[in-house]
Order: sequence, then C-alpha cells, then structure tokens
Amino acid sequence: MKTGIFGGSFDPVHTEHVALARAAVQTLALDRVFVLPARIPPHKRGRALSADEHRIAMLKTAFESVPQAIVSDFELRREGVSYSYLTCAHFAALYPQDTLYFLVGTDMLRDFPAWKNPEEILKFCTLAVCDRAERSADWEKKEQAAFFARFGKTFQRINYTAKSVSSTQARVLAAAGDDVSALCGAAVAEYISKNKLYEIPGAHAALANEKPERREHSLRVGVAAAKKALELHIDEKAAVTAALFHDCAKNLPLSSPLLKGFTPPENAPLPVPAPVLHQFTGAYVANRAFGVTDADILNAICYHTSGRAEMSLLEQLVFLADMVEDGRTYPGAAELRSLYYAEKGGLDFTMFEALKETLYLLKRKGGDIYPLTAQASAYFERRVLQNETDGTGKRKAGADSRG
Repeated sequence: MKTGIFGGSFDPVHTEHVALARAAVQTLALDRVFVLPARIPPHKRGRALSADEHRIAMLKTAFESVPQAIVSDFELRREGVSYSYLTCAHFAALYPQDTLYFLVGTDMLRDFPAWKNPEEILKFCTLAVCDRAERSADWEKKEQAAFFARFGKTFQRINYTAKSVSSTQARVLAAAGDDVSALCGAAVAEYISKNKLYEIPGAHAALANEKPERREHSLRVGVAAAKKALELHIDEKAAVTAALFHDCAKNLPLSSPLLKGFTPPENAPLPVPAPVLHQFTGAYVANRAFGVTDADILNAICYHTSGRAEMSLLEQLVFLADMVEDGRTYPGAAELRSLYYAEKGGLDFTMFEALKETLYLLKRKGGDIYPLTAQASAYFERRVLQNETDGTGKRKAGADSRG
C-alpha cells in the first residue's frame, strides 16, 4: 500500500491543507494519508496552540470529504517535541510493507536540511512536495538539484499549486470576530465561531468604529504582527490584540462619547499634531470602552505612530507591522518589509531604518517632527551603533555598515 504522512499545527486547519492532501492522493495514488496535529511543533515552540480536542475536531470535520484521510492523534499522545523523524519511524514500523510519503510544501522543503535528523525521515519516506505559488517556473529543477546534492535522493512533486492561505490569517480574522469560511470552509468556520476559538473580546466592536479601508488595514497589521511574534518570543494574542485595536479611534471625532474625559498622557509633548493624536485616543478607547488593561498592549497602541525611546519589543512590533503590512505601497515599503521579516534576534536595525524613513517622509512633506519620534530615532541609532561595536567605539569584526 501507499501511505501519506501529513503533519502540522493545523491551528486551524484550512482549505489548502485539505486541497494538498487530496492532490497528494491523486498524484501519488495513495491508499491512505494520516493527518497528524503536532503536540509541540519544533518550529513553533513557544506559541500556545488550541486545545488538542479542538484541533482534532476541526481536522475530522475538514477531512470528511477525503475518504483516504485518517486523522491521527499519535503526535498528541507523545511527550515532548513532535519531531517528524520519530513519526516517520513509527509508521514505518507499523506498516513495514508500505511505501511511505511525507507531505510538505516548498517552504518546508527549503528548511528541511535544518530539521532534526532529516536523513532519518528519508530513510523511511519519500518527500512529496507541493508547490506553494512559486514564482519561478523552473523551481523544481533547482530544488531537485540542491536536494540531491545534500541527500543523494530526489523528492516527488505533488501536482498542485497551493493558493495563498495560512492559519495565521485565519486566526487573526477569527480574533476580529470575522467569518473565516473562505479560508477554512463553512463547517470548520462554524466550529471556530461556536467555540469562540481565537476570539479577542471587544475587537469586533472596536473595528466597527473604523472605515472599511481602515478596518482592512488593521487586519493586515494583525497578520504582519502575528507572523513575527513567535520569533520574538512575544505572545501572539497580545500582538494581535494591540494590532487590532491600534487604530480603534482613528475615525472617531473628539466629540465622540467614547472619548469623554480624554486628555493626552502626561508625558506627551504638546501640542500633539493630528496625525499623532489618534495613537493616544486609541489607547484611551481600548482601555475605557473595550476593557484592554494590559499595560504593554496599551503602550503598543499609544506609541504606534510616533514611537518613543526605550520601546518594548511589543511596541516595536506593532509600530513596524503598521508600516510594513502588505497593503503599504509608499516608496521604501517593500524594502522595509523585507528587512522586517529577515532581521533575526531583534528589531533594532529595522526600527532604525523605519524611523529614518519616517523622518524623511515628514521632512519631504514639510511636516513638524514630533519630539517622541525624534527621540526614538536617536535612541535606535545609538542601539544600532552599540550592536555594531565592541563597546569601545571600535567596530566588531565583520560588522556590516549597511550603507
């Protein structure tokens, strides 16, 4: 028999997971495919996953249309990190006569050499790869060559090009109280809604205060923040909460009942220019009207436009996500977006570049530079210089001047 192994967080499962499995059944003539939610995904350690029973229930619902699919709790029952080589060894021992295929997307293919014991996986299984919207027509030829050079084997291509859908998008939309049927299918979306999975109290009502285009922007900021949060060891729910509320007062007049009693924070330099004021009113409304009490989240809302010196990581994350979300098209946005996703271990240099870009745009428009923004720019310039020197003013060996 031919057996597929398909693992992941599935938090939540979405339509492209199902489409990939169905395509694998057809391309590889699979007799069955085991779908396994991970207990602790190696690449997502630190992110809180939905309860096991919810992920199992969503998977069983989603894969009802694939008769060859078998939802397995094997990895959930195992203690520790859900390493794929252990899963492959388990199924190889269970079905020694089967031909085994391990299903991945092209994004996972490129990370595969860094996995735990990848040679062990290939000892038991053939890697089966689904194209995730590759832009290069000859991607397979290049990847096959690199894969063979590293492992002395080739992979099998699944005849399907995946659409751009992610569990991160689904979680952010669900956090906002939106319908996720388009991403997860109607039945899974109903399950998510019924069980209030991922929901952030007050977010849907807060977003209702925004104009439609502003609301879409806030959702995109949520996705950008969520994508980076795990790498920075920031709680995803905190990041998404700050992102979804960051512009909650953007379209509110000062006469709004929600702003009754508002005054700018004591440390806010006066006068506060109109483009900056909404960060302060946003934090006020998020707290007073929608019950957001976490100080770090409120600060991330409060300084998402101006920035400030000594910002927390969450503050930096929301400041940058606001600037680099996929809808931003200002000159330099694409470059800053690439830097945001590429910089590892911190955000100092991205903040430095973002604030430099902010100051440039303000000067170009002839606008005043708010003191907090100037202070933030000077602070992160010092941070970058400190990171690139050994503390004596001398540059670290190999430090990149970055132009």
